[in-house]
Amino acid sequence: MSRDGIARMLSHGQIWEALDRLAERHELTPSGLARRAGLDPTSFNKSKRLSADGRLRWPSTESIAKVLDATGASMEQFLAFMRPEAGSLGQQEGAFPRQGGSIPLLGFAQAGAGGFFDDGGFPAGQGWDVVEFPAAPSQKAGVYALEVQGESMMPLYRDGDVLIVEPGAQVRRNDRVVVRTNEGEVMAKVLLRQSPRSIELLSLNPEHPNRILELSDVDWIARIIWASQ
Repeated sequence: MSRDGIARMLSHGQIWEALDRLAERHELTPSGLARRAGLDPTSFNKSKRLSADGRLRWPSTESIAKVLDATGASMEQFLAFMRPEAGSLGQQEGAFPRQGGSIPLLGFAQAGAGGFFDDGGFPAGQGWDVVEFPAAPSQKAGVYALEVQGESMMPLYRDGDVLIVEPGAQVRRNDRVVVRTNEGEVMAKVLLRQSPRSIELLSLNPEHPNRILELSDVDWIARIIWASQ
């Protein structure tokens, strides 16, 4: 079956979940699993599962075949490692559970503290509040909400506004985005331009300077798709 065929049947998160659980079953890290399969040790690193511009990266069918051969697992066993997804945020262990039309909500300060996101910028862990999303969550898998705190994003966003963000979505020039740095700084900006090594961000508040960040310093970037203004 082709990678596109698998993608139509299974989600990006489910396939990576299965690889992670297969690695755990053999007491390996994702890097160790890749190495055992004769692949580049970084092939399965979580940082490789999204491209710099937010697009999803899928493991190739050849890579999966090499992993199955190296571990002696069958395709049926590999598929059994996949936890079913509920069409929105899923039911993965440690992840925010699906709650009908609700999505997880977190403040910017909390988001900067860490522990609430996985390596791809998707909601995980505990401690989220809940907010109603004005569209079916199943149409936007993995979306969550961030509550604006303070006046640094005026006049576009005010204290208490809620931003709905979509991690994993492709971001383009002039998109409004939320960016989290490796040091835990979380900011809402406009993407001015992006190169293979850096991004330039326009500040929403003219009293705050624009920012240029090396991509190596960016933890994740998510597109803002709606705001409660």
